[in-house]
Amino acid sequence: MEYDRLDFSGHAIRRMFERGISRSHIQHVLTSGDVIAEYLDDKPFPSFLVMGYIKDRPLHVVVAISSDDQRAIVVTAYNPDPAIWEEGFRTRRKTT
Repeated sequence: MEYDRLDFSGHAIRRMFERGISRSHIQHVLTSGDVIAEYLDDKPFPSFLVMGYIKDRPLHVVVAISSDDQRAIVVTAYNPDPAIWEEGFRTRRKTT
């Protein structure tokens, strides 16, 4: 994922602190991870769910991209719950 500047929402900073996720973890996932979902109708900017690993720990990062200035805004980050995600953490489990 390409961007010129990386910003963090207040929500993202709070969640990162609570979950022990560092800025370097976010940068690693955004530069080496895979986009597993696109939310192109999100406002004010399209957002993306990016999945990557920090050592053996899966990490999901939701990031919005401003096309005006190629700024990436981290919305939130979390370790995916195996009860919600299929093996590999790329697909949500079907709900019944």
